[in-house]
Amino acid sequence: MYLISIYFDDKTNKVLQGHMDAVAKVTGNDFMLAGDVPPHITVGAFETREESLAREVFDNVAAGIAPGRVSLVSVGCFMPSVIYVAPVLNEYLQTLSESVQKELHKTFNQESDIRIDEHYKPYSWFPHVTLGKKLSGEQLQSAFGTMLKRFSLINGEVVKIGLARTNPFCNLCEVSLKTRV
Repeated sequence: MYLISIYFDDKTNKVLQGHMDAVAKVTGNDFMLAGDVPPHITVGAFETREESLAREVFDNVAAGIAPGRVSLVSVGCFMPSVIYVAPVLNEYLQTLSESVQKELHKTFNQESDIRIDEHYKPYSWFPHVTLGKKLSGEQLQSAFGTMLKRFSLINGEVVKIGLARTNPFCNLCEVSLKTRV
């Protein structure tokens, strides 16, 4: 599985990483930390056997992406095992999602060796930053208790886009968006 994800400015990243660290500490579950998974929002996920095809799709997507702003406003969960913070789906994120999907579908129509993850297709995508994953019910409750005390609105800037491979997480390449302002 390959992920196309956006990454944040240093200040936002520090706050989100602090939340991830706090969730790991209170739950004893360090899945995200042990995997070196940085704070991010995945905007596209797909499978292919050819890494060169994944890089081609990423290069085409990244070429059209500019920096943007996000407001992370809510803490939530994907039952039964994930805690996250979620942004307002603003015009920047919607446009970003649409452009990634357009590129994936264009490539999908040309290549038989690509499968788009169902959760990242149009009208199925739910933007979020995972803070903890593979949590038990008790761990999820502890994580929520911690986030109730810690969380406040985060206004951040998207400054990079990257391509990663999962299981285990491996960042393959990143493109800085700051130079495109």
